[in-house]
Amino acid sequence: MTSESVLVPGPLRWAVWLLRGEATGLGLLAAYLIYADLTADATDLVNALFVTAFTVGGALVLWLLAGALVRRRAGARAPAIVLQLMLLPVGYYMIQGGLAWLGLPLMALGVLVIGLLVCAPTARALGVG
Repeated sequence: MTSESVLVPGPLRWAVWLLRGEATGLGLLAAYLIYADLTADATDLVNALFVTAFTVGGALVLWLLAGALVRRRAGARAPAIVLQLMLLPVGYYMIQGGLAWLGLPLMALGVLVIGLLVCAPTARALGVG
């Protein structure tokens, strides 16, 4: 554990861990999509590459935002919150599509991370509250 992470309050530390967990999950999904792109028989190559690039980009952005937050960069908080808000409609449509077992936890994760990012100790640590 670095001295930098010792100074990070608990809620912010949890938010960073969860963001990095999300980034890791998206990275694993991206690896699967790359494999699927390379082994598919017939596919719309442009759309397949777009979805794969979007997934890789999302994983990278989440990881970089988590790193910025652990270094107490206040500017990383709003983009991280926006990405968490995106989990709400995704989860909703998963529920509508019969995947409530995945949609509900995804929505709960988004709300949890938002709560951790806007709570008082995090705001103080980032100098925005």
